[in-house]
Amino acid sequence: MSMSSLEMGFTVEATSGKARATRFTTAHGEVETPLFMPVGTLGTVKAVGPDELRALGARIVLGNTYHLWQRPGLDVVAAHGGLHGFMRWDGPILTDSGGYQVFSLRALSTITDEGVAFRSHLDGAPLHLTPETSMAIQAQLGSDIAMAFDHVPPAGAPRALHEEALGRTTRWAARCKEAPRSTVNPGQLRFGIVQGGTHLDLRERHLGEIGALGFDGYALGGLAVGETPDEMYRVLDAVADRLPRDRPRYLMGVGTPRDIVTAIGAGIDLFDCVMPTRNARNGQLFTDEGRLAIANARFKTDAQPIDPACRCATCAGGFTRAYLAHLFRSGEILYHRLATVHNLHYYLDLVRRAREAIRADRYREFAGAFADVGC
Repeated sequence: MSMSSLEMGFTVEATSGKARATRFTTAHGEVETPLFMPVGTLGTVKAVGPDELRALGARIVLGNTYHLWQRPGLDVVAAHGGLHGFMRWDGPILTDSGGYQVFSLRALSTITDEGVAFRSHLDGAPLHLTPETSMAIQAQLGSDIAMAFDHVPPAGAPRALHEEALGRTTRWAARCKEAPRSTVNPGQLRFGIVQGGTHLDLRERHLGEIGALGFDGYALGGLAVGETPDEMYRVLDAVADRLPRDRPRYLMGVGTPRDIVTAIGAGIDLFDCVMPTRNARNGQLFTDEGRLAIANARFKTDAQPIDPACRCATCAGGFTRAYLAHLFRSGEILYHRLATVHNLHYYLDLVRRAREAIRADRYREFAGAFADVGC
């Protein structure tokens, strides 16, 4: 049976306006929020290993149901006792449901109430993903948090499609709740996902439907899919604090530092996004003063660290902007590691500072410092 909120040990430890600092327990350890989850799509957070993630302060990482199903395959992961053993990460893991891949491959897919038929991005093989399949894959992976399978429409989709998608997501969520529990990780939690696009009345309706199913946590999906930041912030302001107060709240696939600071202020607890790792590889480094484009000519002879105030291993280790610019221009692999370490540290330290501000009941002042920062 599902862990109840009491068994999760979920507590709200402090609030500051709508922002909250919470704590809950998973089968592989305790989670304090607000918290950012580095994305490890294929069982690895790109360019860094498990020990580095722990040193950076990561407490939970995200794996991808669809991609791990396709490569290396569930039999390979099972031979290692599940995803934790396969990737040598002993902390909590959240797995998405494959719903986003349905969104990204929608031009090649057919969606019905039964599930989604599409073709593998690897070899074109026909695939069929249903709520039961998604939950079975996540059960075999043995993640600590399994997401319910959902239908994600693109931004700008007609209202009728959003209505169709949220109704289907509710029906799929009920089937996910009925799917057999994981034997690899009997304490696996299940989170439901609220859809509705930027239509506030649809969001409210769907929140009532998904909330009534009694999940262990709740997520807002269908954001950061093409709408403007202001549209996303409007949804967050109206909906985030209406998610159940006695469960973790998760905003999927978001986002920039400003997005995260805004969402925490609206009442969100958990985040994931590829931005810190992807932007690092593409030459963008995050600081409180905005993003540095390391390929810029002005950094060619700059002997400062990325951020003189940063205590990550890259900045504190004496690696300069000039050195990173040289590595980036030269295509050296070391650049990816040093830049990724810095960006992940920035995101993880950002949510750590947010927790401190909430506990001191000064979150409004903390968030105000990001109002004019271009990140």
